[in-house]
Amino acid sequence: MSRLVVVSNRLADPRKTASGGLAVALGQALQASGGLWFGWSGKVVEDGTPGEGDVHLQTAGPVQLATVDLSREDHDSYYLGYSNGVLWPVFHYRLDLADFDAGFIGGYRRVNQMFAHKLAALLRPDDVIWVHDYHLIPLAAELRNMGCQQRMGFFLHIPLPPPLILAAVPEHEWLMRSLFAYDLVGFQSEADVAHFSRYVGTETSADILGEHEFRAFGKTLQVQAFPIGIDVDEFTALGRGQEAIDMYEQMRDEYSRRRLLLGVERMDYSKGLPQRIKAFRQLLQNYPENLGSATLIQIAAPSRESVDAYAALRQELESLCGSVNGDFGELDWMPVRYIHRSVARKRLPGLYRAASVALVTPLRDGMNLVAKEFIAAQDPEDPGVLVLSRFAGAAEQMRDALLVNPYDTTRTAETMQRALQMPLEERQRRHRALLQQIREQDVHWWRQRFLNALNAV
Repeated sequence: MSRLVVVSNRLADPRKTASGGLAVALGQALQASGGLWFGWSGKVVEDGTPGEGDVHLQTAGPVQLATVDLSREDHDSYYLGYSNGVLWPVFHYRLDLADFDAGFIGGYRRVNQMFAHKLAALLRPDDVIWVHDYHLIPLAAELRNMGCQQRMGFFLHIPLPPPLILAAVPEHEWLMRSLFAYDLVGFQSEADVAHFSRYVGTETSADILGEHEFRAFGKTLQVQAFPIGIDVDEFTALGRGQEAIDMYEQMRDEYSRRRLLLGVERMDYSKGLPQRIKAFRQLLQNYPENLGSATLIQIAAPSRESVDAYAALRQELESLCGSVNGDFGELDWMPVRYIHRSVARKRLPGLYRAASVALVTPLRDGMNLVAKEFIAAQDPEDPGVLVLSRFAGAAEQMRDALLVNPYDTTRTAETMQRALQMPLEERQRRHRALLQQIREQDVHWWRQRFLNALNAV
């Protein structure tokens, strides 16, 4: 049996289930074959530090974890500069926030070359290599240049933009050509696959051999959509834990006279947070029966606070929340409860279950697993309603949610009102369909489907 080698920017200990469904799914696959997980340690060291560039090995059961540190220069150019300053905003359609400093790409290439060099020394001839996300797009090309012939797959966790947006990336041709070093490339949605097909057809003159097969640069590449899921059983078990139960009972008692709308995400410009607050304001303006009863709890966990765009977003969000509370609040009712910190994962199921409506309204998202976690946490007898952006990858699967255009605040407010007023029978019907879907296409289905496709190439 071939050994699975997972490569990602950051690692998670597969023995710690609380770290999330992705770590659980990959950990199970790695343990089945005695696999290797390789990536950045998360540590930044000053140039010239003794041991800089060494591979740190540790074991987690039958899984070997291999990590390398990054120098300050490499971290700033590869991680902050090119990955999160160029690729992240462009892939989320925000050209206005991208920093097209040509100097960043050198660090991005250098770190991918370093990763390839360190990883190649640990590989076996029959390994199957699975590379994850935008930080490591050219990794397979670097490994091929070193003579590695192993089967290699790549999965992009964030969206792929249309060709004209992608073409704004400096040296986009080199970046996308690098994907042809893989045997299989997976995207979150069929829309992403369509964008890739259009890009290679117009920018590279690739031969389209079939619905999922392309040939260019003397290489043939398989491309498919593999929508990622959650571990429904694991998250349901979290909901039976004492911390989740305590959270639910606390929220139920504190808001016994209120209807809760809930948003949970990182503080990121892709999540549509200002648009959500504006839509909630319109809900209160247009449907005054919600005054004194509807409360929006918005959790926005800190993220990349040193970046100007994120600091500006936080300032805007705090201003909007304060404005709503100032204009509509009463002594005994605050319309928006804004929380700028994380909530422990073990408590999240209880928070989800207490909400009448979940607002998952990103401007663009690869998938968005909060939507699926919310459904898994609900009481089937009295479930809440999911309001979901049509621009989240999850919208392709979760058609029984209430889909919205988050840029249209008036229609989003109308949909919030519909969710708050939805009859029990309709809520139950929609929840049953959504729960069946996320169970059938969970994170284990995603993992096995990708690996089966990679082994079949």
